[in-house]
Amino acid sequence: MKPLFRVLVVDDEPLTLQLVVESLTVEGYDVQIVSSGAEAISASQKNDFDVVITDLAMPGMGGMEVLAHFTEHHPDTFVVVVTGYGTIETAVGAMKRGAFDYLAKPANLDELLFTLKRAQEIRSLKDENVLLRTQIQEQHRFDRIIGQSQLMQSLYHMIRRVAKSHSTVLIMGESGTGKELIANAIHYHSERKDNTFVPINCGAIPEELLESELFGHERGAFTGALRERRGRFELAHGGTILLDEIGEMSPKLQVKLLRFLQEKKFQRLGGSRTIEVDVRILAATNKNLERAVAASEFREDLFYRLNVIPIIVPPLREREGDIPLLVDHFLRQHCQKKELSLKRISKSALDVLERYNWPGNVRELENVIERLVIMTEDGEIEVDDLPQRIRAYQESGIKHLEIGEAGISLKDTLDDLEKRLILEALQKAGGVKNKAAKLLGLNRTTLIEKLKKKGIVCPDGVA
Repeated sequence: MKPLFRVLVVDDEPLTLQLVVESLTVEGYDVQIVSSGAEAISASQKNDFDVVITDLAMPGMGGMEVLAHFTEHHPDTFVVVVTGYGTIETAVGAMKRGAFDYLAKPANLDELLFTLKRAQEIRSLKDENVLLRTQIQEQHRFDRIIGQSQLMQSLYHMIRRVAKSHSTVLIMGESGTGKELIANAIHYHSERKDNTFVPINCGAIPEELLESELFGHERGAFTGALRERRGRFELAHGGTILLDEIGEMSPKLQVKLLRFLQEKKFQRLGGSRTIEVDVRILAATNKNLERAVAASEFREDLFYRLNVIPIIVPPLREREGDIPLLVDHFLRQHCQKKELSLKRISKSALDVLERYNWPGNVRELENVIERLVIMTEDGEIEVDDLPQRIRAYQESGIKHLEIGEAGISLKDTLDDLEKRLILEALQKAGGVKNKAAKLLGLNRTTLIEKLKKKGIVCPDGVA
C-alpha cells in the first residue's frame, strides 16, 4: 500500500509510541518515532514529514520548541500537539503559534485519524492549487504568443523587462492583436504571478455599473444593492488588474481612476471607509489616446499616469513570416478541439493568406482557420476554400506594387488603392459609414460621395 502520509511521532512514553505506531501503520501511514524534541529536530534534517505529532510536556526540549522549529524551517509540515487535560490553555497557545490541531491525552485514535485525514485533504487542495498555477503559467508562457518576426522578438524582450517592475503599463494596438495575452504574459512573468490577475473590459460595461465593478459598493448604495460587494481592485489585491478598452471610460470615472492611481486608495460606492490596496495597473486600448486627449475625449493627466511604460503590439500585416506559424498553430488547435484529423494547407492558399492585410489581425486569422477546419471536407485547404474577401484582395494585386518595364498607370493604381482602403475601413467599422469615415480621416458626406463615385454598395440597413 502506498503511504498516505509520512508521519513523525514525538513522545517520551514508549507505550504511547507503540500504540500510535501500530494504529497508523495499519491505516497505511509511513510512521517514524522519536522520544525527544532533540531527536525530532535531527530527524527533520534527514527526512521530510507531512505531519508531526508531538507531546507538549517532555524532558529537555518540549513540544513548543519542536513546533517553533517546524514552523520556521518546515512551514508546509502540519504539527499536531498532544497535551494533558490540565494544559489546554498551553495547547490553545500552540494553535496561535501555528499548530494545525491539538489532541488531549489519552489520545483517542479515531480523533487522531480524523485529524490526519483533514490534514491530508488540505494538503491535497494545496497541491492541486500549485498544479493549477503551474498550468496557468504554462498557458501564458511566451510560446503561447506565436511569432518569430523581429517585431515579436522585440515585444518578448519588452515583456521580460517590464514584468520585473511594478510600473503601470499602457498596451496599445489594433483590435485582435492580442493585447490581453500580452497583459497575461506580463503578470505571469512578474513577482505577482502567484496572486490574482483580474481583467475587466471598460467598454463592455455600462457607465453606471462600471464604477461598482471597479470599486465595489456598500449595501443600499443604489437600488438592488442588497449586500456589500468587493470591486475588482480589491479582488486584485497583491496582483494585477487589466483595464481593457480604457479609452472607452467615461470622464467621471477617469477622475476617480486618476485619484486611485495617485493614492492607491478608494472608497466603495455609497461608502465612507477608505480602502487601500496593492495592485499593479495594466491598461489596454485600440484608440489613439493622444488624439483623444487633443480632442478633449480623454484626460491628459490620466494619460500620462497610464503611459509610464508604453507597449505597442504590432498588427499582423507587419509581422513578416509569422502567418505560417500562426496558421499551423490554429490548424492543430482547432482540429484537436473538434477531434478531426489534422488538415493541411496548400502553398498557394498559404501565399494568399500571407498577402492579405488582416484588418482583424490574429483574431480574424484564427476565425478564418476555424471556419476552414469545419467547412473543408478534404484534408488539404486550397485557395478556392478561402473566404471570398481574402481571394478578392489577392486578385486586386495591390499590396506589393512594382513598376515594371512597361510602367504603370498612377491614376488607376491610386484609384484602386483608394477603393481598397475604403473597403478595408468599412469592414473594420462593421459597415458603419460614420466610423469608417473617422478611420479614413474623412467627413461622412465625403465618404458617401466616394462610395457613389466608385460604385461601392454597403449592406442594407447599415448607416
